[in-house]
Amino acid sequence: MARDLVAHNRPVFDHLHPNVYMSAVALVAWFAVSAWVFFDRGGDISLSLVFITVLFFIAIAIPALLALLWRKYRMPHQDHPHELSFHDWKSGDLVVWGARLHNMHAAIDVLLPLMAVAFGLTAIGIVFAIVSATT
Repeated sequence: MARDLVAHNRPVFDHLHPNVYMSAVALVAWFAVSAWVFFDRGGDISLSLVFITVLFFIAIAIPALLALLWRKYRMPHQDHPHELSFHDWKSGDLVVWGARLHNMHAAIDVLLPLMAVAFGLTAIGIVFAIVSATT
């Protein structure tokens, strides 16, 4: 029987680090760029790519604007005295619906689906470009 050590005195957070959000935005941008680069063959597909790009832009812009408004108009008792480094954040725990999850596991859980679709579309696009070039 294995004994799991419980790390006491770990900081507990209720939010993700801004670097996780920036990574998510970068992965969504990677997805949109790879769709345009590999699958824009002109004609009717360009219209679909424009709609998908606008959808992604709106999905990123609305939470970003809400975060900026929240940061500008936060209450005086909600001020953070200093910004937390990613190194300090990743050593703590994240409270999610009453449970505690290690911060790095939470970041992986958030970013893994985005990485799968961004890298998967890039791989499919590379194979599509190779096949279309050889035929």
